[in-house]
Amino acid sequence: MKIKIKPFILVCLCAVMASCASTVQTQKQNKIAQAIKKEGDVFQTQGNYTAALNKLLEAEKMAPDDPYIQNSLGLAYMGKERDDMGITAFNKALSLKPDYTEALNNLGVAYLRDDKPNIAIKTFNMVLEDITYPTPHYPLANIGWAQLAQNNYPVAQKYFLKALREVPGFIPAIHGLAQLYIRTGQTDRAIKYLDKNIRRSPDTVIFHKDLAQTYETCGRARQAIKAWQVVKQLAPENSNLYHEAEQRLFELQ
Repeated sequence: MKIKIKPFILVCLCAVMASCASTVQTQKQNKIAQAIKKEGDVFQTQGNYTAALNKLLEAEKMAPDDPYIQNSLGLAYMGKERDDMGITAFNKALSLKPDYTEALNNLGVAYLRDDKPNIAIKTFNMVLEDITYPTPHYPLANIGWAQLAQNNYPVAQKYFLKALREVPGFIPAIHGLAQLYIRTGQTDRAIKYLDKNIRRSPDTVIFHKDLAQTYETCGRARQAIKAWQVVKQLAPENSNLYHEAEQRLFELQ
C-alpha cells in the first residue's frame, strides 16, 4: 500500500508547489500592475489622459480583473471624451466589485456626459442608497446637473442646495447654481452670487468663466473681457477653458 500511495503523494505535492508558484507569480503581477496604475493616476490628475490611458491599459493586461484599474480606465476614457468606453469600464468594475460605490457614481457621470440624463439620475440615486458613502455631495450635485440638462430648474436648484448643505463651498454645486441663474435670466442674482464666491475663492477659474458668461448674457462686454482675461491667467495653457477664453477675447475685443 505504501508503494502505491507514494506516487499519489508526489503528484499532490507537485500540484501544491505549482499552485504556490502560480500564486506568487500572480501576486507579483498584481503588485506591478498597481504600481503602473499609480503612474497612470498621476498622469490623469495632470490632465494628460493619453499617457494615463497607455499606463492603465498596460496595468489592465497584467490584472484584467482588478476593479480599481477598471475605474481608473473609465475616468481616462472620459478624459479622452470616450464616454461610451468609460461606461463599459465602470460597468466592468461594478461586475467585479458590486459594492464599489465610487465607480457607480462615475458611471452616472459617464451616462450624464453621454446625454442619458434619466439613466444618470437613476444611477446617482443608487449611489445615495449607500448610507456609508462618504461624499454624498457628489451624487447630489450630479443629480442637479442632470436635472439642469433637462431644464428642470426648480428640482436642479433643490439638489445643488442639498449638496451645498453637505459641503458648503462645493465648487460643482456653486457652478451649477450659477449656470441655473444664467439660463433662467437671473443675471443680477448670478453676478452677486459669483462675486461672493470669488471673494471666498479667487483662484477658482470656473467662477470667473461663469462671471464672464453672465456679463456677456446681459451685454456688458467690458466686464466680460476683464473676466475672460482672468480665466486666461488662471487656466492651464493646454486646457479647454484657456482656449475658450482666447476665443471669447478675440471675438469681444
